[in-house]
Amino acid sequence: MPNREILRLAIPNIVTNITVPLLGMVDLSLMGHLASKDYIGAVALGGMIFNFIYAVFSFFRMGTSGFTAQAFGRNDHTEIRLVFQRSMMFALVTGMMLILLQYPINSLGFYLIKGGHAVEALASEYFYIRIYAAPATLGLYALNGWFLGLQNARIPMTIAITINVLNIGLNLFFVKVLGMKSDGVALGTLFAQYAGLAMGLFFIVKHHYAYIRIIRLREIIDLNALRIFFSVNKDIFIRTVLLISTFSFFTAKSAQFGDTMLAVNTLLLQFFMIFSYLIDGFAYAAEALTGKYIGAGAGKPFKKVVLLLFCWGLAISALFTVVYVSSGKYILYIMTDNPEIIEASRPYMFWVALVPLITFASFLWDGIFIGATASKPMRNTMLIATLLVFLPCYYILTPLLNNHGLWLSLMSFMLVRGLLMTIYSKNSIMRKYFVV
Repeated sequence: MPNREILRLAIPNIVTNITVPLLGMVDLSLMGHLASKDYIGAVALGGMIFNFIYAVFSFFRMGTSGFTAQAFGRNDHTEIRLVFQRSMMFALVTGMMLILLQYPINSLGFYLIKGGHAVEALASEYFYIRIYAAPATLGLYALNGWFLGLQNARIPMTIAITINVLNIGLNLFFVKVLGMKSDGVALGTLFAQYAGLAMGLFFIVKHHYAYIRIIRLREIIDLNALRIFFSVNKDIFIRTVLLISTFSFFTAKSAQFGDTMLAVNTLLLQFFMIFSYLIDGFAYAAEALTGKYIGAGAGKPFKKVVLLLFCWGLAISALFTVVYVSSGKYILYIMTDNPEIIEASRPYMFWVALVPLITFASFLWDGIFIGATASKPMRNTMLIATLLVFLPCYYILTPLLNNHGLWLSLMSFMLVRGLLMTIYSKNSIMRKYFVV
């Protein structure tokens, strides 16, 4: 049953997503109970740099998921093997390159993200420890994308939970027992990431040994296959950089309205993030199922799954909108007890209520397009939404509407992305892969 397939993939991915902010909360709590507030800033700044780096290289998961799912749908075991080996090899090589380039990356990062002298010194120490986890982190991206392409969301969930529980335990040990500071948090992350990679490889040896038993370098570096691999990943890379840049621009421009408004917008964006953790689970399910049905040439079940995905998306969005309208202020109280920030947030709470309904389509279409490896339309819609919608709206509306103009620009950006991908889907997916 399509609904069962969707939920079988979506629920483990939602659980996986929820574990991510838990780790961040524990890290900040550990640092928050130390003598100096500089340790909180060090973990926040260092973490921000890594979040940007790994978000940029998230194409190792996305591209791998789409290629693997299509090969799975075709029952092409040779291609399943090669996608894994190719993705893992380039993920590990890229991780090693990040280690080799750690000094210029650190310099550029702290040139762009300013902090106090003491905070930057501690953040650099954090960075120079955690950067050695880069091969493991990118390798896990390739592993998770590959398992998802095989329609298996349980193994990535198991790995993610294990990594985060181990990370929390190691952080507590290094900080509370050994008396380390922000460097202990970085070291905990380093060990946990390699443990996760080892666990993922163990699952492959146990369940999919045939896919690593044969390694032929000539097949892995086949020029035509690499051209397709890098073409898709290049487009996803551009799309991701534009997405990150848009939200970074939003935050930077929020700061121009003053510290209070920066705090307001930062907190209100958490409502967006909470919704994204849930809807992304369905987007990941869309990746796996789209790739499988395209590989199998099964147009009728594909169309049914897309319809059901959007039904789920609409229902979840409506639920979140009701919750945000009725209980948004109480959620805000959980995040802050500062009366000035709470009062300043009130005029902008209606934007929070609109977030689920406006953004869910772009999340789901992202998953569908990734599963179809339709990367060029994804790139093009992001270029249009960023350069022709978000930025013009910001420069036209913000002088007139202030912070409301900034929010209207962001919502227009997300809405246009969803609408454009809806339009693109007919030619980029239906006519390309199925008889319509």
